[in-house]
Amino acid sequence: MTMLLRKLESIATLSEGERGAIHDLPARARTIPEGQDIVRDGDKPSQCCLILHGWTFRYKLLGEGRRQIFSFHIPGDTPDLQSLHLHTMDHSLAALTDATLAFIPHDSLRELTLRFPRLGAILWRDTLIDAAIFREWMSGMGRKTAFGRIAHLFCEMYMKLKAVGLAEDYRCPLPITQGELGDALGLSNVHVNRTLQEMRGRGLITLRNKTLVVHAWDELCRSAEFDPTYLHLSKTS
Repeated sequence: MTMLLRKLESIATLSEGERGAIHDLPARARTIPEGQDIVRDGDKPSQCCLILHGWTFRYKLLGEGRRQIFSFHIPGDTPDLQSLHLHTMDHSLAALTDATLAFIPHDSLRELTLRFPRLGAILWRDTLIDAAIFREWMSGMGRKTAFGRIAHLFCEMYMKLKAVGLAEDYRCPLPITQGELGDALGLSNVHVNRTLQEMRGRGLITLRNKTLVVHAWDELCRSAEFDPTYLHLSKTS
């Protein structure tokens, strides 16, 4: 449960008792191949998944095979936590890369929140931050240029990865294809490709071998109008 502890401690301060209770949660680990669904739209899951290794993404299929990606998730995230209270999935969750997940029964999570009410509040805080990220994406989709949307996503993913110890020195893994960027940000593959070329040409980033390097963080943030407040990463009691 180390990754879950890292994630929760990036948004709150945990007591030793709370840390121990999380560490003792029963979980069954399973590796999901890249591209395979973890839970599908319409399912009624009895467990939540914690990402131990790899990345996942939420999505919904529209007519004619069109796909809208809602979010990307990294180690430490519990991307289907809402299924603890919303019993029918209204979207699907799939593995972006080969991913190792820990499946935690809903009953165990409910018992945890009853024994440690403050942990329940912290998990609620996590879902509220998730909602804040959705609002930020919606603002970008509605009002930002392609350059601004992609730059904002890069800034967001770097900050999230850094918070759980998976990025530093403006370098981070980014195993997202141009097609997946397009499906997430409402852009064509051609538009994504041209925008990435512009970013490289301006010396802002290098994106090679599934690794993002940001060479001009302040300029990238300005271009994206990125303010990390909505991620609420400062620890609170």
